[in-house]
Amino acid sequence: MNITLLRHFVAAAEELHFPRAAIKINIPLAMMNSSIAKLEAEVGQPLFTRTSEGTRLTKVGAALLVDARAEVAAAPPPVKKPANTGGKAKASKGKGRAPAVKGEPKPYKNRQGR
Repeated sequence: MNITLLRHFVAAAEELHFPRAAIKINIPLAMMNSSIAKLEAEVGQPLFTRTSEGTRLTKVGAALLVDARAEVAAAPPPVKKPANTGGKAKASKGKGRAPAVKGEPKPYKNRQGR
């Protein structure tokens, strides 16, 4: 099982509220939902019971939570991505010629006279 999916599952199981769990581990809610769906497909059984009263773990989910906590604790911490310090690269304006050759005639082309 993917350790990232297990981390998402443990957060959701501890909160029993998907939006709060997503905020807690700093991921989008859609990613949280897809991670849980992938894990449920891998296990082959639903892990949560979602009702109008709230979200609860199923028996399979409770059993998986014990193993998932142990695997997450034993795994190395996730690697942090470096902060993006630069800005976006700007495209040069023109007809696709590199800035180093702007102003020079295209090779094999006669220069237009004035």
